[in-house]
Amino acid sequence: MNAADVLPAQFNVASYFVDRNVDEGRGAATAVICGGRVLTYADVQELANRSGNALLELGVQMEDRVVLLCLDTPEFLAAFWGAIKIGAVPVPVNTLLRTADYRYLLNDSRAKVAVVSAPLLGEADGAVTQAPALRHVLVTGGAAGRHLSFEDRLARASSTLDPAPTSRDDAAFWLYSSGSTGFPKGAIHLHHDMVVCLETYAKQVLGLRQDDRVYSAAKLFFAYGLGNAGYFPPGVGAQSVLSPDRPTPEHVFETIARHRPTIFFGVPTLYAAMLAAADPRRRDELASVRLCVSAGEALPDDIYTRWRERFGVEIIDGIGTTEILHIFLSNRPGKVKPGSSGLPVPGYEAIIVDDQGTPVPRGEIGNLRVKGDSTMAGYWNKHEKTKETLWGPWIQTGDKYWQDEDGHFWYAGRADDMLKVGGIWVSPVEVESTLIRHPAVLEAAVVGAEDDERLVKPKAYVVLKTASAASTQLADELKTFVKDKIAPYKYPRWIEFVPDLPKTATGKIQRFKLRS
Repeated sequence: MNAADVLPAQFNVASYFVDRNVDEGRGAATAVICGGRVLTYADVQELANRSGNALLELGVQMEDRVVLLCLDTPEFLAAFWGAIKIGAVPVPVNTLLRTADYRYLLNDSRAKVAVVSAPLLGEADGAVTQAPALRHVLVTGGAAGRHLSFEDRLARASSTLDPAPTSRDDAAFWLYSSGSTGFPKGAIHLHHDMVVCLETYAKQVLGLRQDDRVYSAAKLFFAYGLGNAGYFPPGVGAQSVLSPDRPTPEHVFETIARHRPTIFFGVPTLYAAMLAAADPRRRDELASVRLCVSAGEALPDDIYTRWRERFGVEIIDGIGTTEILHIFLSNRPGKVKPGSSGLPVPGYEAIIVDDQGTPVPRGEIGNLRVKGDSTMAGYWNKHEKTKETLWGPWIQTGDKYWQDEDGHFWYAGRADDMLKVGGIWVSPVEVESTLIRHPAVLEAAVVGAEDDERLVKPKAYVVLKTASAASTQLADELKTFVKDKIAPYKYPRWIEFVPDLPKTATGKIQRFKLRS
C-alpha cells in the first residue's frame, strides 16, 4: 500500500481517526472503556479538542514536541490526538524508566510540554527541572503540585478545534527505540503511517471490524500497543479497553472477564505466565475472545500449542518494530505455523540478505529487510544510524531470519547484542555499565539465556575484584542493585561468577562465546 495513492496531500490523521467517527454518525457509540469509565466517540473528540486547545494556550505550535509520560487512560488518547490535531508532535515514552532516562528523552526531543500521569511524577520530577526546552508540565490523574493540572486546563479550554493543515507526509509523532549503546533513538512517524498499518495488518490479517472490542496488555507507549488499543479500534469504529494497571496474569484474566473483549493482544512472556496462573477448574476464561495476538519476541511453538489446547483460541504470532510501527510479518488465522513469524502482511515486502545486501537462498540465515509505507522517515538527530538502517525504500531490521520452502519466516536471533525481554528491548551494555558501578564488580558481560518456557532473559557473567566474595547473597544483591539503578525489567535473572571474560585481541568482550 502506498499512502499517496489513497490519501489526499493535505491530511491530518487525528481528524481521520477521531473526527471521522463522529462525522459518520458514531458519536454516541462506545469508543473507550477504562475501569468504570465509558467514553463515546463524541467524548473522545471533545477530550482531544480540549487538549489541543489547552496546548495551544500554553504556546505549543506546529512541529513542537509534547512528551507523553502517561498510563493507559483516556487522557493519554486526549493528549496524543489533541497534539496531532494542532500539528504538534506527541512523543509517548516508556512508563517503566528512571529519572536519568526521562532527562535524556526530554532533552533529546526538546519537548516544550510534558503530560505526566500523577503516579509517575516521582520518577519524572527530577528530570523536568533539568530540561531547558521544557516550559510546562501537565499532570493528569492526581495532584499537580507545583505543576499544572491537565484536567483543569481541559475544563477551561474550548471543545471545538479545527485540524491544522498538515500534510500526509508531515511528522505526526515519535516513538523511541532502544539502541545497542543504551541511548534511545527517536523514530519519526508521519501522518499517513497509522493509516497504512490499519489498512494492511488490522483489516487484512486480523479482520478487525466495528463490533470488535479490543484489549491490549501491551501498553500504549509501545508501537505495538499504540496500534492495538490506540488507533486500530477507532479506525473501524470498534471499542478499546484500557487499563492503567500492571498486566499481571490475574489482572488480565479479571479484565477479560469483566469487559469481554473479542481480540486480545499480549506478548509471549505474558502468555506463559497466564498458562501457569489459569484456574484448572475453569475452561471459559477466554470465552469472549475470538483471536489472540502475540508480538514483541518470538512465540515458542510449545506455548502456542498449550494455549490452544487450554483455551481453544489461536495465538497469531508476528513481528513488528518501532521503526515500521506495527506488525509486518504475521501468521494468519486458521493457518498458523507454530514457531514461525508467518508471511509478509499485505502491503509489505520482506527479503533476507547477506552482509553485502545480496538475497540468500531459502533455508540460509541472513539479515531481514522490509519494505512498507509505514516505515519511519528517519531517526531524530541520528544521521549515521539512519543511514545504517534505511536502504532506499527498505529498512534493515537488525533481525536474523531464514525462510522455509513454504515462504514462512523464522527468527534466528539479532545481528547485534540487543535482547527482547517481555517484549521490551534491553541493551546488554546498559546492564553491564550498571553492574560495574557496584564496588564488588570488576567486569561484567550480559547475554540472553532461555528460561524454562524458552523465553529469553538477561544473564550476567561477572568477574569480581575479590573472587572469594562470590556467593548467592552477593548475586541477589547485584540483581537488586541493577533494579534500583535502571528500569527493573532489565535486571539479570541469573548471575554467574567467572574468573575472566572471553575477549578479542583488542579487549572487546566476545558475547557470542558466552552465549554458546
